[in-house]
Amino acid sequence: MVLFNQTIMSSQAIEQEVELLNTLLGNVERLENLVAAHELININKYRVINKSLTLRTYFRERKDKPFVFLSCKN
Repeated sequence: MVLFNQTIMSSQAIEQEVELLNTLLGNVERLENLVAAHELININKYRVINKSLTLRTYFRERKDKPFVFLSCKN
């Protein structure tokens, strides 16, 4: 959540800031960027998965599997 001080900024300036934030988040949350920044940790098979096809499938399915975790590489 982003808060703006309405006494300092006009409504037009606030709209512009929201548009810029939306553009920024749209670029950050693209599937290619998510795949590059994450890996799957599968405790059931004791594996760390970095394959882009597997990660894309995991993001698209949106199913939670027991003991399979999504980890950020940072």
